[in-house]
This record gives sequence, structure tokens and C-alpha cells, in this order.
Amino acid sequence: MDVNLLKRLIKMVENSGIAEFSVQEGDLKVKISKNSKTAMHHEIYSPHIQPPHNVATSSVPVAATEKELMEKSTNLYEIKSPIVGTFYRAPAPDADPYIQIGDTVSEGTVLCIVEAMKLMNEIESDVSGKIIKILAENATPVEYNQPLFLIEKN
Repeated sequence: MDVNLLKRLIKMVENSGIAEFSVQEGDLKVKISKNSKTAMHHEIYSPHIQPPHNVATSSVPVAATEKELMEKSTNLYEIKSPIVGTFYRAPAPDADPYIQIGDTVSEGTVLCIVEAMKLMNEIESDVSGKIIKILAENATPVEYNQPLFLIEKN
């Protein structure tokens, strides 16, 4: 199943009144359920992959300083991880990072990579603006819906 399709399905459930959504493609089964505004659960089953008892993720709280920034300016936008994986700022260990604090980005600009199940998923900006803060450390695990970047929209 296409990772971008999974991202769109998760966003669809997040932004709708749907409490639960299931889809099957061949041997792969995906179940996305929403129990509250801050928690999202999803399960992926495949005969080749043993899932944990319950794959559950929830949004990670933003630190107080970022919350204060968000309250002071409605012009700030969070780029969140669309998947669970490992966050990388650069395309390779010896390469320069995709972006730095202070860089101006446009919609579609690649900001980082999140590696999930040996697949490198490029995370693109949803908005145009200036990078204010990088909220995740390089080569560290990130959760679904965890804020990765703070962008001041143009």
C-alpha cells in the first residue's frame, strides 16, 4: 500500500467525524480509529509482519515555549510527522541538512526524511514560510503526528 495513500487516509479520519475506518488491499489490512481529539490509533496487519498487540500513537505535547509561540502568533504552522519512524535532517549521514533554522521554504520543499520499515519517506512543507524551530533531534524516533518543524507562514 502506498505510504502517501496511508497519509491521506489518516488525515481524512483526523479531519472528519468518522470514528473508525478500515480498508483491505490484498493481504494488507489497515484500521484507523479516533477515540478523542488528541489520540489516534492505527493498526496495520500483514501476513508477513507480526503486529504488536495494539499499535497506538498519540500526539506528543508541544513544549511550553512552542505553545507560547503558537499563542502569540496565529501565523505559525507546525509540520507534523505523518508516520512513526526515525527522523533524519539530511538525505545521507555525510550530506548537508535539507533545511536550517531561518531558511525560507515554499510549499512542497523537502524538509527531512522519516524512515519507516526501511523506507525513506520525504516530508514536504505544507506551507510557504520561514523555519522558526526544528522540534526533533536528528536520528531519533518520532511518533505519528509529532511536531517536527515550526514555520512562520508568509
